[in-house]
Amino acid sequence: MGSKERIARLKEDTRNNILDAALEIVKEDGWQALSMRKIADKIEYTAPIIYEYFANKEGILFELTRKGYIILGQEVKRAMGQDAEPTKQLETMWIAYWNFAFEHKELYQLMYGVEMNCCYRKNEFPEAELSMNLFFEKIKQVMTAENPDKDFVFRKFYTFWSVIHGLISINLVNRGRGQEMNQQILQDAIKGIIKYINE
Repeated sequence: MGSKERIARLKEDTRNNILDAALEIVKEDGWQALSMRKIADKIEYTAPIIYEYFANKEGILFELTRKGYIILGQEVKRAMGQDAEPTKQLETMWIAYWNFAFEHKELYQLMYGVEMNCCYRKNEFPEAELSMNLFFEKIKQVMTAENPDKDFVFRKFYTFWSVIHGLISINLVNRGRGQEMNQQILQDAIKGIIKYINE
């Protein structure tokens, strides 16, 4: 490996260390505790080094949001491959979305502004399109109508997303009804909306 490649790799490693440290701080103390100084202390760098990689805390939040969309897209795509039947695929994809929200709670809060003052628009992230497009295409595939209208498909997608995101948000702010009840509600919602798709 040449010196240029080594330097580029070291820079990428440092950048990832900064993002990882930021996420660790948030997991320990919440989003309100995150600061450039705390990140520097966490990885034992000086604050100016952090600023060489990110102009401000907003830059770090932006990159963590991007990271969240990448992970979400990968997990939804993986879930889609677990079954061959489109309706089952759609169910599994929404369950993967649900699981992502709780396995990566802090990223989900940031991505969708749950208990956060900061929330970016999804159209700022090309990575956000992957999971949405996978859902869109799968909903279209599940529909019995041939060549359904694009607006109609979008409406069905947003019906799904509104219900499932709403249930996730209720639980992230500790207003849920417990794991067993949540799973029943989630299954009822997914199956009910799939049935509604073709009405």
